[in-house]
Amino acid sequence: MRLVHLSDLHLGFRQYQRLTPAGINQREADVALSFRRAIDRTIELRPELVLIAGDVFHTVRPSNPAILAAFQQFVRLRAALPDALVVMVAGNHDAPRTRETGCILRLFRETGVEVVDEEAQRLTYADRNLSILAVPDTPGMTRPKLEPDPAWKYNVLLLHGEIAGVLPKEATPLDRAAVEISREELGAARWDYVALGHYHVYRAVEANAYYSGSIDYTSANAWGELVEERQARIGGKGIIERDLDTGRHHFHALPASRDMVDLPSVNARGMSAAELDAAIRAAVESVPGGIDDKIVRLVARDVPRHVTRELDHKALREYKRRATHFHLDTRRPEILRQSASGSAGRRPSLADTVRDKLRTRLLPSDVDRDALVALGLRYLEEADAIVAAQGASPLEGSEGLT
Repeated sequence: MRLVHLSDLHLGFRQYQRLTPAGINQREADVALSFRRAIDRTIELRPELVLIAGDVFHTVRPSNPAILAAFQQFVRLRAALPDALVVMVAGNHDAPRTRETGCILRLFRETGVEVVDEEAQRLTYADRNLSILAVPDTPGMTRPKLEPDPAWKYNVLLLHGEIAGVLPKEATPLDRAAVEISREELGAARWDYVALGHYHVYRAVEANAYYSGSIDYTSANAWGELVEERQARIGGKGIIERDLDTGRHHFHALPASRDMVDLPSVNARGMSAAELDAAIRAAVESVPGGIDDKIVRLVARDVPRHVTRELDHKALREYKRRATHFHLDTRRPEILRQSASGSAGRRPSLADTVRDKLRTRLLPSDVDRDALVALGLRYLEEADAIVAAQGASPLEGSEGLT
């Protein structure tokens, strides 16, 4: 029996301000195209089983174009592969917080897709000698024992959740799953295959347990995903093909709907604004085929505030016009010594600590770091004013904050 495993479609994902001629957010249209390509490849492979491991939509209440795109593609899949089983579970982005709200995924039962969205279910198919334990990522769900049924030849676990210790530390705080299990509880060796969803990079948990990854760059850590994929020599986003009889396994990379370009960072220490302008221009001009219609990031380190102000903003606006999105991430020099030996220096204030933490934390690509820092400091000032009005020291108890 051959299966195809895909996950984390995130249909309806929106980012940046660029619109299509039809008025749809460009990134939403990109993700819909990525899904269509995933269905194209699935139809070409002609599996007997298609597993969709959650986060079909980016939000519990997706846009009408996202729902329509999903419905059209599932109808096309069922028409092209009428004898294939198609099973999906809800992910944390699909599952509403209250049961009376209802899950949008139930709509796709009308297309012949088996949908598991509230409680875990064991699905059995006698004609295939197949048992599937389908576990959605639903708040408050009673977690079943993750055990195969020995009465069936094939046992598959389909689960949206977080396997403890597998995801990188920088990824886990950004988008937590409600379901978190240990490797021991997973017990991958007992299953013929474990199809996982939630993490957006293709990754093996065990020899027969995999995250298929997302089909497009839709997480808050997209640039981190690019780094991971380069390090692991993964060809981008894609879907998994698996043969349950032979164990043959293949990751099929999909064509990117839009190029993402993470330019080599620039160390701007000691540079004037004109010199940094020239370094930015050289980096942009080094992109094969140019930056037009691509998503581009350039990190410039050790850039003082006055140099940022004096940059050629007309040129930066032109880069932003050409690219789908151009993000110049300027990072100021580290000027405070948090701890050291020797003579005492100025102790960092709470404002200094907040500023430094916001300067170094991981951010989504569309968040303006300077604006975030300014907002954080404004909130701190407002809190200080409230505390001062109550007669306490504004920085009382701040020594332990990091």
